[in-house]
Amino acid sequence: MSAFIIGEHEIARGSRAVVDLPVSALSNHTRVTIPVQIVHGAEAGPVIFLAGAIHGDEIQGVEIIRRILVHPSLHKLRGTVLAVPIVNSFGFLNHTRYMPDRRDLNRSFPGSDRGSLASLVADLFFREVVLRSQYGIDFHTAALHRTNLPQVRLVPDEPELLRMAEAFAPPVILISKLREKSLRLSAGEAGVKVLLYEGGEALRFDELAIDAGVKGCLRVMSYFGMIEPVPRKAVPDTVFSDSSSWVRAPEGGILHTMRRTGDRVGRREVIGVVADPLGANSIPVVADDDGIIVGRTNLPIVNRGDALFHIARAKPLASIRSQSDMAVALFDEDEII
Repeated sequence: MSAFIIGEHEIARGSRAVVDLPVSALSNHTRVTIPVQIVHGAEAGPVIFLAGAIHGDEIQGVEIIRRILVHPSLHKLRGTVLAVPIVNSFGFLNHTRYMPDRRDLNRSFPGSDRGSLASLVADLFFREVVLRSQYGIDFHTAALHRTNLPQVRLVPDEPELLRMAEAFAPPVILISKLREKSLRLSAGEAGVKVLLYEGGEALRFDELAIDAGVKGCLRVMSYFGMIEPVPRKAVPDTVFSDSSSWVRAPEGGILHTMRRTGDRVGRREVIGVVADPLGANSIPVVADDDGIIVGRTNLPIVNRGDALFHIARAKPLASIRSQSDMAVALFDEDEII
């Protein structure tokens, strides 16, 4: 079969190459690119993109993609992997979520070659990477000062995405709404199926979240026949959720937590305490419903109304496989509350 073409480059079958897609120059004349590693298998197969650091401070995906690129399974790849560990180079270098113009790259798709800098980057990535793919996995973490249990998010009424999510086998699968101008929405409208992976926290490596991301991605590629079957032993049972809510601070003070991400909690269970710094009193933090903690704050200093625990109402995945309709849950893919 023919070579894979990206930008002005051709990558021969059975080879890999790094292509730097030119973006712009910084104000000090330093050139900035979107680096893409193309692994073009010797045999035909699907094209899948792997995207990290669309939000520049969400660095887990950078390490997940790095480990996938050096994994021996890719030596006999069928199909093509477009690996983009760092989409938002500007934010990555400056340890920030945003582009230099303070725009959110994941609210700028599909982009425009005549728009803002964020729109230009979105347009380049979308044209050269997303539209050349049939599938994609977009790696994210919780927002700054929060952490997420490893989880996969997908849109409702998409059986193929649900099968991809099952193959990924994360602890939790969440049905989540789409945000305007997000990568998932724009890719879906173009016919590209994209899973959103969330795990860990911004600006930190979480080994459990990284390991879950690597193994899940390899299982998805195995599901598509791109690599040899990946053992699924010791994979925990995935739970499914189509609704969730945040438990918020009842008062300002010092948060003492009694629960971690991944813990199951019951309705009206005390899962934390907000204490007055002068020792006057303490107010319990109570779960609103039964479920599993899929996210939480890492800050002990809280104000009234701050989001503390993200609890998803969970059910066994097997219980929804036969359902044709899945409700839209009020999940924000970027965890901004």
